[in-house]
Amino acid sequence: MTVPAEPLSPSSAPTPPARGDAPRGDLLVRLDACLRLLEASRTSADEGGGRIDAGVLRRELEAAGLAAARLEQRLLASDQELGRLTAELTVSRQELADRELRLREILASSSWRLSAPVRVLGRLVRRLRALLGRWGGGGAPALPATTAATAIAAAPAGPPALSAPRPQRPPPPDAQRLRIATLAAAAPEVSVIIPVFNQIPYTLACLDSIARALPRVPFEVIVVDDASSDATAAELAGRDDIRYLRNPENLGFVGACNRGAAEARGRLLMFLNNDTTVEPGWLDRLVETLERHPDAGLVGSKLIYPDGRLQEAGGIVFTDASGWNWGRLGSPDDPAVNYLRDVDYCSGAAILVRADLFRRLGGFDTRYAPAYYEDTDLAFGIRSLGFRVLYQPLSRVVHYEGVTSGTDPGAGIKRHQTLNRPRFLEKWQADLARHGSPADLPAAADRRPVFRMLVVDATTPTPDQDSGSVDMVNLLRIVSDLGGRVTFVPEDNFAHAGRYTEELQGAGVECIHAPFFRTMRDFLRARGAEFDVVLMARGPHAARHIDEVRRHCPQAPVIFDTVDLHFLRVERRAELTGDPALRAEAARLRTLELDMIRRCDATLVRSIEEKRLLDAQGVGERVSILPLIREVPDRMPPREGRSGVIFVGGFRHDPNVDAVRWFVAEVWPRVRRALPEAVFRIVGSNVPAEVAALAGDGVEVVGFVPDIAPLMEGALVSVAPLRYGAGLKGKLATSFMHGLPAVATPVAVEGMVLDPDEAVLVADDPAGFADAVIRLHRDEALWRRLAEEGAAFCRREFGLPVNGGRIARLLADLGVPVSGPADRAAAE
Repeated sequence: MTVPAEPLSPSSAPTPPARGDAPRGDLLVRLDACLRLLEASRTSADEGGGRIDAGVLRRELEAAGLAAARLEQRLLASDQELGRLTAELTVSRQELADRELRLREILASSSWRLSAPVRVLGRLVRRLRALLGRWGGGGAPALPATTAATAIAAAPAGPPALSAPRPQRPPPPDAQRLRIATLAAAAPEVSVIIPVFNQIPYTLACLDSIARALPRVPFEVIVVDDASSDATAAELAGRDDIRYLRNPENLGFVGACNRGAAEARGRLLMFLNNDTTVEPGWLDRLVETLERHPDAGLVGSKLIYPDGRLQEAGGIVFTDASGWNWGRLGSPDDPAVNYLRDVDYCSGAAILVRADLFRRLGGFDTRYAPAYYEDTDLAFGIRSLGFRVLYQPLSRVVHYEGVTSGTDPGAGIKRHQTLNRPRFLEKWQADLARHGSPADLPAAADRRPVFRMLVVDATTPTPDQDSGSVDMVNLLRIVSDLGGRVTFVPEDNFAHAGRYTEELQGAGVECIHAPFFRTMRDFLRARGAEFDVVLMARGPHAARHIDEVRRHCPQAPVIFDTVDLHFLRVERRAELTGDPALRAEAARLRTLELDMIRRCDATLVRSIEEKRLLDAQGVGERVSILPLIREVPDRMPPREGRSGVIFVGGFRHDPNVDAVRWFVAEVWPRVRRALPEAVFRIVGSNVPAEVAALAGDGVEVVGFVPDIAPLMEGALVSVAPLRYGAGLKGKLATSFMHGLPAVATPVAVEGMVLDPDEAVLVADDPAGFADAVIRLHRDEALWRRLAEEGAAFCRREFGLPVNGGRIARLLADLGVPVSGPADRAAAE
């Protein structure tokens, strides 16, 4: 039961209209010509004939390129026109809904009923005028008729008071009567409370869906039968997989929920309507949210209509106690409705609340009995106790809506929606004074942030695959803690990266992806004006869009995050290999990155060495050091039970490929002669064939693992045998935070301000490197000292609190308002 709602979709993802085939046909013709040329060349070569005419093929490829460009322009123009038409359609739908609401209000009003005789008399008078006109051939001019339509058109605009037309409600799935294999034992973590009144087919469908989407958390299911008169008791009373409670008389939604809560054993209460079906992860995602956010007291699910359209992504309440369901009737995949955020309320159809807070508030307030506004009141009460109310889009629940109470606000239980609104307004008037009106949308849908940051990176972070992603995820986390709302754009592909995108969304990051936007230009044109600050990562990628960012975000300072200085890394590789092509690429990157630094308001580098280099280039004035960002455990695993040597690194990064090849060829044979039982494990994503071929003679190529902690905590020594690179090395931070001593080259420890032999042993030749690995196997005291020093160094330099302070100071220097723990730490 909830506040009256009105559709307002922040954006939509309509199916593109059919486009003309001329550009596509031209492209296909050109590509076919290229294929025929290549096939002819291969046939000729097989028969001992001549080779293909390169000039002919080049001309065909150029023609194909032009055709592709024309097709791309046509597609872009069509997409833009589609966006314009979609926006007009959304406005038209909203206006139509508003007018329908006004019409229903007028038709239901007392004045409309009382004026019925007058309207009848008016119709008679108009008919008489018409007759007189026909008889006499003239007469007085007709007066304009006042109709419901003209009354609606003249009515002032305002927040809606009634629901918009809903999608047709299909019947529930056929009941399978599946058994719910609960994990409750004697002490469930969660009590799922389902109030029911008749409608047994929907109740059975709901229970079946729970059986198919079992949570991992221990739970119990309590069904509160509110004196049903159908087959509910016959179907449910004998089931031993639920707790069935029957009220002797109908108490309404409020009373039934409070009865279930009084009987519940869980520390968390999950209120779930019986006209819902749940999807996998529905409960676990909500429980995880409250565990990760101890300052939150209530979290609600994303509600979806059975036809696949969005029903609710959190609710908005305005100063007059009217409300909207954010995103209603839009796409449930729209980025604008798919990130964790604070909301005014969540519909009681699917909410998880801390049991102690629910009881402190006395349960659902009985002033709203039998139903409506009780869930909104609960959300306001949770906030009054100092806790947050959150919406978690990763918990998905299909809601048939109105099965028990109907959808007509003028009849049955639903009429209490209108009756309870003034009661709610009276109770919470002081709080509602700050809630504004529909004119404050879309900001009213996301009230908590004090600033909004756009973050542009090449792709979505994959923190279980590379160090840079770990830093990016932790940076986004810090920005959120400082009161920021992050919108993340993977500019290289605009792809939804599956679980990686979902993890960001579940943490409160808005993730932009296709088909909602496909280019940075279109995104910045539509959204650029809303950001207070922009962060762009990696020089080659940031340089593509700096002009568009400056054009469409003129109000926002721009931060350039180098990640590492790409030109420095390539220069060092060129020196190592002597490759002239690499020298040319390094020169190109140097020009590009130095230009980005000059054009941006602030630049981030990882190490003091990089800062000194940029100072020497005359561009270091606005450069700050932001090292690696890591969450360091309080307790480190002991030495006992550890064995072997480990290397960790993603193999899309060329320095890592070179490092393990050098180590296996030059260092490992020396280690094996001294420690014949030793094992070297190579761990990392995207293992190429040349690394896979290193397996054997004590070398294990493990490849990618989703959780690296067990391997790190089981190893005795970590190695970082890098021969070139730039920035700080995440593999060393990973070793330190797991209490694992390391052996590294001078390149690997560059920028880590460490004393000699502090936290890590450094060697730059095969013999010295092998000796250091052997020492750590044999010298237990040295091992323990380095492990303790590494953990202390990691907390001091890379921990979340210290980096939160650095980011807070940077933002404050740029004039961006911040709040939160990191800001307080910076002030201290």
